[in-house]
Amino acid sequence: MAALPLPYYYGYEAEQFSFYRIPKRLFEDDRFRGVSTDAKLLYGLLLDRMALSMKNGWLDEQGRVFIYYPADEIMSVLHCRSEKAAKLMAELDCKKGIGLIERVNHGQGRPTMIYVKNFAALPPP
Repeated sequence: MAALPLPYYYGYEAEQFSFYRIPKRLFEDDRFRGVSTDAKLLYGLLLDRMALSMKNGWLDEQGRVFIYYPADEIMSVLHCRSEKAAKLMAELDCKKGIGLIERVNHGQGRPTMIYVKNFAALPPP
């Protein structure tokens, strides 16, 4: 692959982008060693989506923030097929995976609510 002829950043140009934040602890804490890099990236995307949920006031009756992130959006952002999107969500889920998210299905035709869990509340290893 040939290198692209890209210009340098000058001054304040370096601040022009929005970024997804992926917590370092997901890479440094041995408890997350078995989580794939793609799943960690997806978790960062889910964390980012929480800001939109807060803006929309999406809280359940217990005051917990939830998000909606349909599989087709995951597939679009990560450029993957539905099988991979499902695998990554399962890897993060509390039923089949590490427990970084909890999905609550509300029936046919209704979107699945996703609770992004606060792993920072874990005691240090």
